[in-house]
Amino acid sequence: MKFNHENLEFLELTEAQTRQYIDAEAAWRALEAADLAAAEVRGSMMWREQAGRRYLIRVSATGAQTSLGPESPENEAIHARVMGRKASVQARQKQLRETVSQHVRMNRALRVGRAPNMLVDTLNALAKAGLQKHFMAVGTQSLYAYETACGVRVQNEATATQDIDLLLDTRKYLQFASTMQRLDTSLLGIFQKVDKTFELRHDQKYTAVNAIGFEIDVIRRTAPKDSGGEPHPLRTSEFEDDFWAVQVPSGKALLDGGSFTQVVVAASGNMATLIAPAPKSFIRIKTELSEKSTRDPLKSRKDLLQAKIVQRLIDDYGLQHVADAG
Repeated sequence: MKFNHENLEFLELTEAQTRQYIDAEAAWRALEAADLAAAEVRGSMMWREQAGRRYLIRVSATGAQTSLGPESPENEAIHARVMGRKASVQARQKQLRETVSQHVRMNRALRVGRAPNMLVDTLNALAKAGLQKHFMAVGTQSLYAYETACGVRVQNEATATQDIDLLLDTRKYLQFASTMQRLDTSLLGIFQKVDKTFELRHDQKYTAVNAIGFEIDVIRRTAPKDSGGEPHPLRTSEFEDDFWAVQVPSGKALLDGGSFTQVVVAASGNMATLIAPAPKSFIRIKTELSEKSTRDPLKSRKDLLQAKIVQRLIDDYGLQHVADAG
């Protein structure tokens, strides 16, 4: 696909900004791995006296207790191994959090990032809830992942937006539903931890808007005829006041086209991992949208502009090589 790249201006990050981003990204990814390891060793073990004997008790993250039997060399070894692993993981997690906090301050001082704070905070709220893998940030917000991977900033109105489009991967709906049930909260409640003023629109149950007009849309692919375990219509939790994910024609193509993962940095210096559509998939879908006769002309022009920008990042900055390597 050929595009005219005239009037597409990019500002390249300075050497200091690039170096800082590389170090910060490494620390962030290490912290993500440490958080995952910590989640795997949730809960604890303890000894309990009963009828004159000591028993090893496993305590789950929810507080449930299971006896592993009386004190023995084998159970003593299990206790020492599990608690030693837990202490090691927690110590590494604590150190990495301190390191990331230092990088956040440096990111802010050097103006490394410019992704919206709301975007980064929302992505982190999903990650903390264990829902990160179930959502793809599509639309304008994807550009922050692409430009960051190339070490540049897009210099025009292409990134101007007051919303986040989150595509729910309904191919893994049972896993998503199980996680939501365990969390015992609504998806809206998760976003309200970022900004308590988020409320669902009464006329549009797939959209939450906060006090300054920033919107979060939850979308999904069109339900297949044989939906199996994928309900339709789809409410994101059992809570009455929660999102109903809306079907979009491009949803299936976005999911089938693959994903692109990049650590992005907010103006505040905070970081988050953004899962976006694969660059070539983004270009194809945005171009198709721009050519639809029913598309709003203003949105159509922006669709085409964004497609041109991503193609330029591929042609001049090797974005596709980054995507393929990922």
